[in-house]
Amino acid sequence: MINILDFSLEDLKIWMKENGEKDFRAKQVFDWVYKKTFDFDNMNNIPKDTITKLKNNFYFSLPKVVKMLKSKNEDTYKFLFEYADNNVIETVVMKYNHGNSICVSTQVGCKMGCKFCASTLGGVIRDLTSGEILGQILKAEETTGERISNIVMMGSGEPLENYDNVLKFIHIVNSSYGLNIGQRHITLSTCGIVPKIIDLANEELQITLAISLHAPSDDIRKNMMPVAYKYNIEELLKACKYYIQKTNRRITFEYALVSGVNDSDNHAEELSRKLKGMLCHVNLIPVNEVKESGFERSTNENIKRFSNILIKNGIEATVRREMGSDINAACGQLRRSYTNKI
Repeated sequence: MINILDFSLEDLKIWMKENGEKDFRAKQVFDWVYKKTFDFDNMNNIPKDTITKLKNNFYFSLPKVVKMLKSKNEDTYKFLFEYADNNVIETVVMKYNHGNSICVSTQVGCKMGCKFCASTLGGVIRDLTSGEILGQILKAEETTGERISNIVMMGSGEPLENYDNVLKFIHIVNSSYGLNIGQRHITLSTCGIVPKIIDLANEELQITLAISLHAPSDDIRKNMMPVAYKYNIEELLKACKYYIQKTNRRITFEYALVSGVNDSDNHAEELSRKLKGMLCHVNLIPVNEVKESGFERSTNENIKRFSNILIKNGIEATVRREMGSDINAACGQLRRSYTNKI
């Protein structure tokens, strides 16, 4: 049995032909699925014998809501979702004036070992399928009653370590038969898997690539992110420049400001020199405190000064708006507290 959400339209057309059905039936089925009809028996323009074949080969699998937290000002929802194998992941919905954004997970856990992130503390358990990633959106829309218009792959997991499933997910949510969310409304965040950044560039998608940089030099980055031992900043920025060249898309560099580690004026000047001339934007993030890391949030004064130095040097920079801090909306915190109790 196959979760039908793991199928693209082309996959289902091929299946229809192989099972003696007309391929246009695939589009009819997906018209129902993406209108959130998750029962084959309710698809009243599909012949009964076709329905029987579908029921014998496919099932619908949306994650179960284990817990839902809502921020005090009701602009952020945090979900703890459970899959059929009892693994749990986190998903966050953020409400903005320009539409609702969802932060999805791409793996159960994460193996990248970034010290400022709670998602990685238990390691990675498995990849999520394209349908399981998609299911987070469908379940969030069903639960909140609101449409999602922007997708950010910044939840638990390293998306480029789950490359094929993530790519398929992007194509399905972008398609007219799927959720019809434009690629420019999709952001993929990576800690910097250089060969996969090059592969992604060659896909020539119009998504936004966000790089977790977090340091202006290799020695600081190695202390924060183990991936820096494999790919240095020079290699990473070279891959980023190739991505920009292939897609003509601006890259976002994520930079979590940690007190006394990477938030000095000298660090800002060094970062400015590294990024000079690139089509990029720096998203400064007041770090979420993870007690196991020992990292502390930079002061508001340092954050403002750091931002001003970047801007003075011609680097676009903004400070990320903090949302959902009262419900532990930072990645991995809710899942970790839950799994520690069971």
